[in-house]
Amino acid sequence: MSDATALLRLMSWLSPVFPIGGFAYSAGLEQAVHAGHVIESTSLSDWINVQLTQGAQWNDAVILVEAHRCKDDRGQLAELSSLCKALCVGQERLNETVGQGTSFVQAVSHWVEPGHFPGRATPLPVAVGVAAGIDGIAPRLTVGAYLHAFVSNQLQCAIRLSVVGQDGAAKALAGLEISVEQTAERAARSTLEDLGGAAFIADIASMNHEILQPRLFLS
Repeated sequence: MSDATALLRLMSWLSPVFPIGGFAYSAGLEQAVHAGHVIESTSLSDWINVQLTQGAQWNDAVILVEAHRCKDDRGQLAELSSLCKALCVGQERLNETVGQGTSFVQAVSHWVEPGHFPGRATPLPVAVGVAAGIDGIAPRLTVGAYLHAFVSNQLQCAIRLSVVGQDGAAKALAGLEISVEQTAERAARSTLEDLGGAAFIADIASMNHEILQPRLFLS
């Protein structure tokens, strides 16, 4: 597969219009806005950056790369899926990663046979890692695109929550490019020994969102 084809495929799989329902989840951002942790563009960028480098998204990146490595081992992938679910800090985070992963497996079947995945309830980072591994797409490119998609979705959520406008979101996206690139490079060299996080406020926000009313997002 050429680099251009690989990039186009990742753009398809991680596009906002790919039918996995990503628009319905804020990964705790809605609660962070409600609690006053995120109030404008600077705090928004800081919030996203911490999740990329020290929070749930870092663990997702490590899991994705490991799934890419063991793409042909169904037993190992099943164990990795269980680990990924166990790392979810609350019910909404679990619903988010499993719900999107289940939808991803179904939608990506136009490219990758469903039999390659360890089951329908495959968490999203495992599903993306397996699909990219089967298609021979480089792990660093895959995890970079995965993290970029997360950032883009967070910024779309921020627009809907009236934290920033479209120009402010574009400015934040430009500023976060370096963090996405560096995190992807680090994750591509990672093993499961590198799992871990220190984004406690983000984790608590994700759990507190379960009782937030009214709300726009499922997480």
